[in-house]
Amino acid sequence: MIKRILVSQQPPKAATPYEAISEKYGVEFDFIPFFLIEPISSREFRAQRINILDYTAIVFSARSTIDAFFHLCEELRVKIPETMKYFCTTEAVAMYLQKHIVYRKRKIFFGNGTPDSIISLIGTKHKGEKFLITTSDSTNNDITRMFETTGFDYKSAIFVKSVSQDLKSVDIKSYDMIVLYNKADVKSLFENFPDFKQEDVKFVSYGKSVVKAMEEAGLEIAISAPSEEAPSVARAVEIYLEKNS
Repeated sequence: MIKRILVSQQPPKAATPYEAISEKYGVEFDFIPFFLIEPISSREFRAQRINILDYTAIVFSARSTIDAFFHLCEELRVKIPETMKYFCTTEAVAMYLQKHIVYRKRKIFFGNGTPDSIISLIGTKHKGEKFLITTSDSTNNDITRMFETTGFDYKSAIFVKSVSQDLKSVDIKSYDMIVLYNKADVKSLFENFPDFKQEDVKFVSYGKSVVKAMEEAGLEIAISAPSEEAPSVARAVEIYLEKNS
């Protein structure tokens, strides 16, 4: 019987489907992030042997990498030329660039959130650029995989890293279900609870990148999202409870 569910994310800011699920099935949700994202140090960046000015276009998929990129440029005294082009996965990420540069449509392009949309943006018009793809150490970069098949001139570099949260005050054994989103969640789980045994705990995975890490850690997944049936974690949990209550 599922009574307590731990979600490895920040608590939602607004009313959510979780409230309706709680009322309908009598379950309790706790939201606790398992890790934080921090910018890498200039020393860690230098170890990657990347010269930012060798590139004519930057690819961003998150606000955290934008902040980290420009902070590193400032720390390393790298002056980004006006001719630099920026390709962003979404409009929200593109608009965030205004925090650091003057927004000009002729050099900022954004997709619809998919790796395919970035490739389409580049097309034949921009295929001659040298691309630097900004990444995190905690995600499998689907954009990088797409670039591998295109023949574009590119390199990827890590600009942010995951740092496990201290979860030792959490009574992990009191939860009947745990939702994980990222391979860094798996890492944090076992760093905080090295003797953790799954036993009767049900795990929900969200996203492809976490599935492999969970399987490698020997965690059995009860239900995965997103899928056609379960586009969100809330729906995945609801489906499980519908079938097992």
